Amino acid sequence: MQNKGLVKLFALLFGLVSIYQLSFTFKANQIEEEAQELAINAVSDTEEDYRAKRSQEEANYLESIANDTVFNIGIAKFTYNEVKQKAMNLGLDLKGGINVILQVSVKDILKGLANNTKDPVFNKALDDATEIQKNSQNTYLEDFFLAFDAIKGDTRLASPDIFYTKALDGEIDGTMTDEEVQKVIATKIDESIVSAFEVLRKRIDEFGVTSPNIQRLGTSGRILVELPGVKNIERATSLLQSTAQLEFWDAYKGEQFFGFLAQANETLKDLVEVDTEDLADTEPQDEEDAQDAAIDDLLGEAETDSTAVANVNPLLDLIRGPGYQGGPIIARFELKDKETILDYLNKPEVRALLPVEQRYAKFVFGKPENNSEIVDLYALVGNREDIPQLSGAVVTDARVNFGPTGKPEVSMQMNSKGAKIWEQMTGEAFAQGSQIAIVLDNIVYSAPGVTSGPIAGGNSSISGSFTLNEAEDLANVLRAGKLPASADIISSEVVGPSLGQEAIDSGTMSFMIALVLVLLWMILYYGKSGIFADIAMLLNILLIFGILSGLGAVLTLPGIAGIVLTIGMSVDANVLIFERIREELAKGKGQKESIQDGFSNALSSILDANITTGLTALILFIFGTGPIKGFATTLLIGIGTSLFTAIFITRLLVDWYVNRGGKLDFSTGITKNLFRNINIAFLQKRKVALIISGVMIVIGLGSLLTVGLNQGVDFVGGRTYQVRFENDVNATEVSATLADVFGSADAKTFGSANQLKITTKYKVNEASSEVDEEIRLMLYNAIQPLLSGQTYEEFIDLNDENKQVGLLESFKVSPTIADDIKQASFWAILGSLIVVFLYILMRFKRWQYSLGAVAAVFHDVLIVLGVFSLTYKFMPFSMEIDQAFIAAILTVIGYSLNDTVVVFDRIREFFNEHSSWEFNRVVNVSLNSTLSRTLNTSLTTLVVLLAIFIFGGDSIRGFMFALIVGVIVGTYSSLFIATPIMYDTVQRLDKKQKKKA
Repeated sequence: MQNKGLVKLFALLFGLVSIYQLSFTFKANQIEEEAQELAINAVSDTEEDYRAKRSQEEANYLESIANDTVFNIGIAKFTYNEVKQKAMNLGLDLKGGINVILQVSVKDILKGLANNTKDPVFNKALDDATEIQKNSQNTYLEDFFLAFDAIKGDTRLASPDIFYTKALDGEIDGTMTDEEVQKVIATKIDESIVSAFEVLRKRIDEFGVTSPNIQRLGTSGRILVELPGVKNIERATSLLQSTAQLEFWDAYKGEQFFGFLAQANETLKDLVEVDTEDLADTEPQDEEDAQDAAIDDLLGEAETDSTAVANVNPLLDLIRGPGYQGGPIIARFELKDKETILDYLNKPEVRALLPVEQRYAKFVFGKPENNSEIVDLYALVGNREDIPQLSGAVVTDARVNFGPTGKPEVSMQMNSKGAKIWEQMTGEAFAQGSQIAIVLDNIVYSAPGVTSGPIAGGNSSISGSFTLNEAEDLANVLRAGKLPASADIISSEVVGPSLGQEAIDSGTMSFMIALVLVLLWMILYYGKSGIFADIAMLLNILLIFGILSGLGAVLTLPGIAGIVLTIGMSVDANVLIFERIREELAKGKGQKESIQDGFSNALSSILDANITTGLTALILFIFGTGPIKGFATTLLIGIGTSLFTAIFITRLLVDWYVNRGGKLDFSTGITKNLFRNINIAFLQKRKVALIISGVMIVIGLGSLLTVGLNQGVDFVGGRTYQVRFENDVNATEVSATLADVFGSADAKTFGSANQLKITTKYKVNEASSEVDEEIRLMLYNAIQPLLSGQTYEEFIDLNDENKQVGLLESFKVSPTIADDIKQASFWAILGSLIVVFLYILMRFKRWQYSLGAVAAVFHDVLIVLGVFSLTYKFMPFSMEIDQAFIAAILTVIGYSLNDTVVVFDRIREFFNEHSSWEFNRVVNVSLNSTLSRTLNTSLTTLVVLLAIFIFGGDSIRGFMFALIVGVIVGTYSSLFIATPIMYDTVQRLDKKQKKKA
């Protein structure tokens, strides 16, 4: 081998750099463990809300040392922030946290650009686009334009009633064509989405999450946010979805609407049906008495009368308390009745009762106090345009302060324009003795009066029933700015930290077991040379982790699987080399010559096999998201490091040993003659093999067409919850219970008998956080008898790192994005087949080789799909068809091609060396000569996969099962499908050419 000194230098440098990179990970883990210990010692578990307090204590400690030197390596010193930045990042499934895809509402942005027009064509096009989106791969904007074109008639986008507005004057004029307007609107939409992206990025930066990931997904208005390690899931979700629409409105005095409520109540009696089931069966008071009693109650002047007659009053019966004289509160209601009250008050027949000066009154509820189910109703001084006197756009800074009572509040600073309007508003409020309502996202946070005259300078504050976290989050979103439109979570994965720790433990165990088995196997099979391969493999692992850390890549559970799989596949290069050396030794060559020829002859097969696998991994990286991209990343890195260590490091070690006079047989006493002198007539058995494969494929297709596949929420949409119980539960009984509640729900045992994966499509098209909360509450109520007294708060709490019972993980995908995932998966598989077909065609110069390889891949994929269809109903682990399964299919494609290409390489080599041989002899001899390598690699890979399957955790078991089936079938197809098809097509072509001649 040439340039040994250079290889040694590179190996040494790469090794040292990897150790250097990983040292930051070890140091960061050590510091964080110390922080956890300090938090545990500082906060007793007997304190109320101790977990949140410990989390805050831990965060405070880490923040306090952020800029302190914590790591000194002699030649350099590093602060904690620098250490953390260089440490390896753990993914959501290993650390816990939240992964969401937010859909910024392009519909809302379009409405805003059109100044909330009432134009019927425009609004009909919006509704049509919403429907089209359910089965479309276009963006919402593209579908809106299509929907508008279909119904527009003489209406144009440049109409003054649509986009030719004051706000867009100068960019759009009335003479522009629809095509010209579309370009302007597309630019405006893109600017709004960029704005939303920046707002979210600023909020996340303020939130203080370690190693967040935020990225825009194409032009669809979707934004991916990954927050691994975040402790308070509810807080993070609220932070992401809050539009932070801050507004300042003048408020009416509550008593101005007492009479209106009584009149509204009488009008509603004729408009709505009231449930009287719980009312006493007594005669009602007369109408005048009822109205007087209601007004007295609102004024706080009525005396309680235990013999009072019950009334059927749609509105007044829902009142739970009056406002106060001179204050802005009209009345108090239960939180659950909010929507009903607003629906009542905004009915046209009810609003017609308002006097002329109050006809634009805006009814808004306040922010309920902590742990309270009562909420206040306000009436704000509205206007025809429904525009506030002052908006949050004027806020330049916001900070948390503590008010006179010691409670947190948010102080704000406005720009000069806002300060001027604020001074005018507060002056008028002082003169009139009225209040100014501070409204955030259509909720009144406070409505203070002005007692000391106009407020100059633009300073103001928001007070309310804030916790410190709520006040900090509000200040954060106000500083970051408001979202340009609502943002719904259309896909989310939430993993509790306890589940993440279990994944780390199971992943580490599977990794260590697989590694030990492979190391022992190489020594058992190849003796001393196996030790050299093992040393190279250990360096390979060090390099993989070092590169991952250096690149700032995120390590996920599928990523660990990718590393472990790389260990199995990296053996392949060493096996190829050692088998070729054994062949050269069998020819009677000397040891040094055999080693040199063995490495040289194996190089072509090694490169081809790894390039084909790398191409499929690359496509997986391009099309995959989240953990799947992590799997592809580690696989790509592993392929590169495996090539380096096998070709160069193993060679260095072998040459070093031989040059010192050592003798290597590249076998042991047991394996010396294993697979030698084999002469299987593979081609003669191809018809039998094709019949067996045909039967398997027909059975599989039959099951696919009749039974189908167990498609996960990735592909069909819905919500999935992983719930663990204290005792074993019956999945069938739980499914029946849930079906009564949701109409459509399914519960399956997930791992142990006390753990279920629960899936429902209830309200699958609704993505709001309110619906998410509603479904979680319904789930809790349905399974509460099985939760051993666990409260709802304890059930949904994902902050506890030691949580063993309750909700551990949740996953949500809307049908729209599920359809996109399905399409992306299809193109990923098709793309990998096309790329590999072209590569093999380029390398082997004959399309028959490409045909054989791709046919074998199709064969393998169909059989894996068939096995999943036939067995998913009774297997004791999840066999859902999801993104992880697609990753498995692409890995199977890569592995199958790896095997096939090695065989094809040998056929090409023998064909050139033995030009006098019949082609069938060349093929059979090639298959027999590579059999040792094929079986050795397959067995090693299977051992690795089985280790992950058994010890790697429930969430990855289905993924591993697909790989195990794929490796077995892929090994078979390279021998009995790919090669025979290539042989038959070559023979037919040769016969045709001979006939023409």
